[in-house]
Amino acid sequence: MAYIINKTDGSQIAVVEYGTVNQTTDLKLVGKNYAGYGEIQNENFVHLLENFSSANAPSRAISGQLWFDSGTSKLKFYDGTKFRTTGGAEVSASQPSGLTEGDFWWDNANNQLYANTGAGFVLIGPQSQGATTTSFVTDSVTDIANVQRTVIKGTINDEIVVVLSAADFTIDSTVPNNAITGFDVIHQGMTLKNTTNAQQGVTSTAHRFWGTATNAEKLGGRAASEYVVSVPGAVTSFAEVVRFADAGYTVGDSNDLSVKIENGNQAVISNDVGTVIRFKVDNSSAQSTEPVQFKAEGIFPGANTTFNIGSSSLKFSDVWATTFNGTATSANAMVVGSNNRTASTSATNDTVAVRDSNGDLFANNFQGIASSAKYADLAEKYTTDDQYPVGTIMTIGADEGSEATWCPMTDMPIGVISSKPAYLMNAEADGQAVALKGRVPVRVMGPVNKGDKLYVGANGTAQKADEGDLIGIALESNDRHEEKLVETFLKV
Repeated sequence: MAYIINKTDGSQIAVVEYGTVNQTTDLKLVGKNYAGYGEIQNENFVHLLENFSSANAPSRAISGQLWFDSGTSKLKFYDGTKFRTTGGAEVSASQPSGLTEGDFWWDNANNQLYANTGAGFVLIGPQSQGATTTSFVTDSVTDIANVQRTVIKGTINDEIVVVLSAADFTIDSTVPNNAITGFDVIHQGMTLKNTTNAQQGVTSTAHRFWGTATNAEKLGGRAASEYVVSVPGAVTSFAEVVRFADAGYTVGDSNDLSVKIENGNQAVISNDVGTVIRFKVDNSSAQSTEPVQFKAEGIFPGANTTFNIGSSSLKFSDVWATTFNGTATSANAMVVGSNNRTASTSATNDTVAVRDSNGDLFANNFQGIASSAKYADLAEKYTTDDQYPVGTIMTIGADEGSEATWCPMTDMPIGVISSKPAYLMNAEADGQAVALKGRVPVRVMGPVNKGDKLYVGANGTAQKADEGDLIGIALESNDRHEEKLVETFLKV
């Protein structure tokens, strides 16, 4: 008969058949009348006694099982998902998972202890990490009057960058281990490194207090009374003329704009950084506009077709230019070649033809390419759901956002993507040109002979076949089996 093995909670864990050894767990379960069970049974006791001591976790652990991790010398228990340390902290270089509220984690990469709150980990300490000190440290310092002063040292990587004190005093640097590098006089409040008494309160290095201060006694070592002060709510007003040398002055964090004098009396405004100088003016609605920009290429308006040069009541005298590009309300003549031609509503020699009062245009002969076509197909613009290559067979698409798509074998074709139509209908519309009639290159799969009928194939291609939807007749032969473009007479 078989043994049914149950856990403490009554749930079944294994069935041990007659005369067998079951290895469902890390203990071997001996069946009835199994020969040589003594060794197995004794080994089970040893495994329990040593708590499965090994550098590797038991492979068939069950909830509540103990394991002595010989690699870390830690006793651990299996919680149904993972082995967890029974005492002390979980040791890992990265944040472990599966810990519950109150559990500790020792970050051995940074030598810091964390506690699990149930919602995440919080740092217990130390505040600094690694081999150096990075923290606020309370210390006692002896001053020159032999008085012990309590201070807080702000330390980053063992470097003291700021000292906080409740009183003013001078450090007694003659006392062993009392001196603080970069500090001599400590002031009530916050003293930055290298803000020594000899520098009159000006920090000699790049250490700074960054942020907004409600007030300052000095700026750049100068008292506030030495600076021009604005009237509250008003612009600063200088009582005297402010004068600059010919070198002028600059504006911008990178000295972007300069105002100066060149050649003794030539005023110069230049952008030493950037490529444009913009002029802005408020309009009658107090809205800022930008009528003009100066660039290396010339003078430009701040917006297209928005601003004017002069007006009907305030005109420039003469405007000189080599070429004028734009619309003129009137012109006396038009330059044709090297001659100025006037306009005429009749077929007059050496004039520019214009429509008469009936909208008619007169000429003796029209010379041009319109009497013949350079290319061979009639096409029309259709919006497509993708950009298709030349020669793709198209059909009406189901997508509401487009009109045409590539033609499968089961659909009716409407035409073929064309690159050079002889006549393009709806030329200004969006989409691709779809050839409807004429001769046009078609994407063809498989060999084809001149005169073969081409039918709709797969993925917008054509193929030689005996039935289906006819595309056209091949106008050339090609024995290549792969896809290629074949000149075709359309019969859509």
